Amino acid sequence: MATDRSVPLKKGILLIAFGTSTPQALAAYQHVEQKVRTAFPDTPIRWAFTSAVMRKKPAGAGHFADSVEMSLARMMADGITHVAVQALHVISGKEHHDLTINCRLFGQMYGGFRQVLMGLPLLGTGNDMENVAAALLSAIPQERKPQEAVIFMGHGSPHPANACYTALMYHLQQTDPYIFVGTMSGRPGIAAICDSLQKEKIASAYLLPCLAVVGNHTLKDMAGDNHHSWKSVLEKHGISCKPVLKGLAETDAIVEIWVDHLKTIVGTFS
Repeated sequence: MATDRSVPLKKGILLIAFGTSTPQALAAYQHVEQKVRTAFPDTPIRWAFTSAVMRKKPAGAGHFADSVEMSLARMMADGITHVAVQALHVISGKEHHDLTINCRLFGQMYGGFRQVLMGLPLLGTGNDMENVAAALLSAIPQERKPQEAVIFMGHGSPHPANACYTALMYHLQQTDPYIFVGTMSGRPGIAAICDSLQKEKIASAYLLPCLAVVGNHTLKDMAGDNHHSWKSVLEKHGISCKPVLKGLAETDAIVEIWVDHLKTIVGTFS
């Protein structure tokens, strides 16, 4: 760990996402950056994509994003002493855990950064759970009828943190029992949700992503016409489906939670 306190403090922010090349998702990332820049007007902001495939595609304005490790190395070379890292993750799953370890190791390099701190994911605290639930409720289309279900599709993880999705559904169902949260990888899955809808004799459902941006998971796995998409599975169960293509990062109240996590770690820099 760097210990030379004679070097002037220079803060930097690293935002991490899976990556994308779709215009809607890129606009969502820009929305996040705008909110972060408003909160930290004098702090340089960098991006890193975790997907090697997406790093090879233009990330807007012809620029390409670096990996997390390359971004940190460049920030170190630029003389940044304190780095606040915020990944646009929903839960603290395996990927978030691995990133935290790598960022901590960068912070321990002799002669490098003085501090590298990782912000919590979207569902990082009990208060986050309540705030995210409120934000998701506000994102439901106003034309939705009381007898129609609302299903949020998360990515999911084999990690124990996947239970956060079930906890989020619990919070949502305290307001509306016909709101469900499922995951592509983990429980509950779309099959279990379909069983619940059929038991309640629900014939129509809105389908929304519980994902940062609208990318392939939303366009193909959620709303696609292929046989395994959530839309197709719902229709096979006799439930009409209304997909809503809006990522979490497009909602101000959601982005503010990530920004608040950044404020927390920046406030501990020393």
